[in-house]
Amino acid sequence: MGARGELYTTQVFLDNRSYFFNVKENRTGDIFLQVVESKSRDGEDFDRHQIAIFAEDMQKFLQGMEKSLSFIDKERRTRIKLAREKKAAKEAKYSKKVYYVKDDEKRDDGIKRTGRVIHIVSKRNENREATETSEKY
Repeated sequence: MGARGELYTTQVFLDNRSYFFNVKENRTGDIFLQVVESKSRDGEDFDRHQIAIFAEDMQKFLQGMEKSLSFIDKERRTRIKLAREKKAAKEAKYSKKVYYVKDDEKRDDGIKRTGRVIHIVSKRNENREATETSEKY
């Protein structure tokens, strides 16, 4: 047994937090799990929070934890599904349709086709040119 009644300890390190799972025994011989969260604050000090779960309450605690984890997983899948549906709807609404015309087909519809990009030729310019030429004659 350790100096503070520790029987077993394991650690989990994250970006700015650390979690310690300590199995301890108190003076009366009761075994409990101590969960400690330690996170850095301003790079100098550490905030430290802990909870203790006694052995007789461990099953209820784990049931609550499992229910919470299953809810989180279900919620995550629902959000992913909604995001995919939203993205598909947006793509269907705003997707550009590209029509390819064979080179031998020539059309005079005011659209200049150069490869993948379609340029729209303004009909105002054509009308203006036609009126300017008719005024000259």
